[in-house]
Amino acid sequence: MSFSSAFHRFIAKETSAGIVLITVTLAALLMKNSWMSGFYDGFLHTPVVIQFGALEIAKPLLLWINDGLMAIFFLLIGLEVKRELVEGNLNSVSQMTLPGIAAIGGMLAPALVYCFFNWGDETAMRGWAIPTATDIAFALGILSLLGNRVPLSLKVFLMALAIIDDLGAIVIIALFYTVELSALSIWVASIALVTLFAMNRLGVFRRGAYVIVGVVLWVSVLKSGVHATLAGVALAFMIPLKSTNDKGEVFSPSKKMEHDLHYWVSFFILPLFAFCNAGIDLRTISLSQLAAGAPMGIIFGLFVGKQLGVFGLSWLAIKLKIASMPKGATWASLYGVALLTGVGFTMSLFVDSLAFEDEALYKGADRLAVLIGSLMSGVAGYFMLYFGSRPQEDEDVIYLPSSVGSTMESLTQSAAWFKDQPPKLK
Repeated sequence: MSFSSAFHRFIAKETSAGIVLITVTLAALLMKNSWMSGFYDGFLHTPVVIQFGALEIAKPLLLWINDGLMAIFFLLIGLEVKRELVEGNLNSVSQMTLPGIAAIGGMLAPALVYCFFNWGDETAMRGWAIPTATDIAFALGILSLLGNRVPLSLKVFLMALAIIDDLGAIVIIALFYTVELSALSIWVASIALVTLFAMNRLGVFRRGAYVIVGVVLWVSVLKSGVHATLAGVALAFMIPLKSTNDKGEVFSPSKKMEHDLHYWVSFFILPLFAFCNAGIDLRTISLSQLAAGAPMGIIFGLFVGKQLGVFGLSWLAIKLKIASMPKGATWASLYGVALLTGVGFTMSLFVDSLAFEDEALYKGADRLAVLIGSLMSGVAGYFMLYFGSRPQEDEDVIYLPSSVGSTMESLTQSAAWFKDQPPKLK
């Protein structure tokens, strides 16, 4: 087998993105805790300047990644959210009831757990949103390791929950991690948004046109005081889901862009983000620092708060008949998925970078807490699902390749295929 074919087979697997993230995280930890620490820090703080006349954007490489490349990640999230809301697993009240209720619990309970450890500490309280996030790439990757022990309905449930979770993260970033606003930049951003909306309504189908206006939107949002990643979400909602090109052919600019971005985000942007943010100097962190309020709030928020919130509200909704148990799932398997939602990793690290911009504040103990809480949740969730569920019958597990390369799109197609099949006679 050639290297090229082996490489393409690797990146086609659901687990590959998680494997890459683990690898780069270990590489960052190794470099930060060895003689390569100076090279690692020098890489992160490499100055990068872009200037057009009076407009200047000067940031170290780390902030270009966190503010710039992560905007592309949020663009992909926005495209996936829009697709799911319009034609996917969130396009009806019945489909989104259980994951919606679970997602609310999965945001409220971890925040309350964090606040329990940090109430009264104004600085630490800025991090209350850190354990509310879920890393969908890792969580779905762990589910895929379990094969037919996990029914398709639970994978779709986790996917829908994570999408709503991401929407919650977007709202949290917009409301709670915005600094002093610039009126001029807000006006420029507003004009860019109106332009994008007009392009959508006028039937503009060329993605390049949206990208050009999107760059103007990103720069203006960056300068406005609102976090720049929100520009990616706003741009995603303006790109049409269906359009007609100049040949009269109906196609989806949104899905095409989602397809084009998926592998770049999974195998370049998120790994680069993890590499640059997971480099923690373990030699400087003591047990007393890890036992401080903020790190403890993060660990217990992810490992305890997530499972209590997701499983607790799911159990309540099912018992009250507000929602129904996912097909083929048991209480044990639902609890296992609730544990997996505590894998915050990249999303929690991102919120951590917004909450605690001063790296010297906790000397990396806060980021180490994200890794510990995520690891505990992932391991516990895997073993709970492995020992707490039985392999499904063949007809209850459907595996279909994705037409756009996105795990979420693949699950959406599989769920639709599954629901459309006639019942089999016994």
